[in-house]
Amino acid sequence: MFSKQTYIGRRQQLMKDVEDGLILFIGNSESPMNYLDNTYRFRQDSSFLYFFGLSHPDLIGVLDAESGEETLYGDDYTIDHIVWMGNQPTIRDRAHTCGINNTSPTSKLMHDLQDAISSGRQIHFLPVYRGESKIKLFEYLGIFPEKVQEDSSIELIKAVIKQRNYKTAEEVAEIENASNITVDIHLAAMRMARPGMTEAQIAAEVERIALAANGSISFPVIATINGQTLHNHYHGNTIQEGQMFLLDAGAETSMGYAGDMSSTFPVSSTFTTRQKEIYQVALNSHEKAIEMLKPGIPFKEVYYESAREIMRGMKDLGFVKGDINESVAVGAHAMFFPCGLGHMMGLDVHDMEDLGEQWVGYDNEPKSTQFGMKSLRLGRKLEPGFVLTIEPGIYFIPQLIDLWKSENRFSEFLVYNKIEQYKDFGGCRNEEDFLITETGYQLLGKPLPKTIEDVENERSKAF
Repeated sequence: MFSKQTYIGRRQQLMKDVEDGLILFIGNSESPMNYLDNTYRFRQDSSFLYFFGLSHPDLIGVLDAESGEETLYGDDYTIDHIVWMGNQPTIRDRAHTCGINNTSPTSKLMHDLQDAISSGRQIHFLPVYRGESKIKLFEYLGIFPEKVQEDSSIELIKAVIKQRNYKTAEEVAEIENASNITVDIHLAAMRMARPGMTEAQIAAEVERIALAANGSISFPVIATINGQTLHNHYHGNTIQEGQMFLLDAGAETSMGYAGDMSSTFPVSSTFTTRQKEIYQVALNSHEKAIEMLKPGIPFKEVYYESAREIMRGMKDLGFVKGDINESVAVGAHAMFFPCGLGHMMGLDVHDMEDLGEQWVGYDNEPKSTQFGMKSLRLGRKLEPGFVLTIEPGIYFIPQLIDLWKSENRFSEFLVYNKIEQYKDFGGCRNEEDFLITETGYQLLGKPLPKTIEDVENERSKAF
């Protein structure tokens, strides 16, 4: 945890911004894997973690935006729990660590909420994403699960984003820690991967490093020779000479802050000629995007320029023809780049995605529905304090190639005879984490090898 003053200050600012009513925060519960006592790793709700700092199940926080009163609801463990779990802090002890003086058992929560409703007071709550939290909202407020998103408080969503979007120095230090561990993860993969190993062996080393750093992974590991599948969590392949390996993995610290990076390297000690050509085009796009990072620039402009850089490079290689600006304007670049350029990052690897991209990444500006562009999670003007990723890539997706060719889509820009020769290529990307500063940007974490020369130098350590 940070100091209790950090959490007190965050809650006070939130109550000032919301102004009236009660603010209800439902912490996460344990989630069973296959029976009640065999649970997944517990992960606290990120907004609860942000305002209370308590990584403990079945806690609920209520803030009175008018009186400033704060109450933490929860139940102390009985001896039946303690014999299995050891001695545990009381709810009151936990509350004091984040600066809250009032505590109550969960049995009193419904009564207190109903009293507020009877008095005509508004109950503000955020959208919830877990089934058990939706059931709790139904029990407490009578809101049906299918109405939770619709009935959540826009005022509260905007107030939370107003704070969480801007990372403080202590948060940046924690994200930098996560990013440094993430770099160690990628270096280990580059140095260990050899023909004959399985994807699972590399994924296992990724998780080991995160756990050994007293943390965890920040999302399920993507470790694959099939980089054309953007979120590929299958790890059953044996890697072979001549293939490329794509690793997208990040570490999460014990406080819940995330790192997120991608690297692509040859399974052999060096890239093949055609791998080098495509990899370099993707890397050029990556570097172009980084150069543009500064306060005030709309991130969607960075996206468009990174897409144009890909199309310029692919035109030089014979995959593309015609006017580059026009090709990107109509969305032809999505043949190779069908995803976004990056996203906000912090306590969530896709920060506050549960609160809605429209508010977090676009400040309620209209979002494109164009294939490719619609997957851009961040489009708003960048501001100091934002932490985000940069991750353009080039992917040859056989099903997309076949579909668009059958429709003769963008044939004025795409050279299908050339593209079809690369249906077995896979995909590649690099990804790094950045803080937007007052004057530009700051790389978070140690530099990750990404030039062809640097990647091949790292790969030489595996042989």
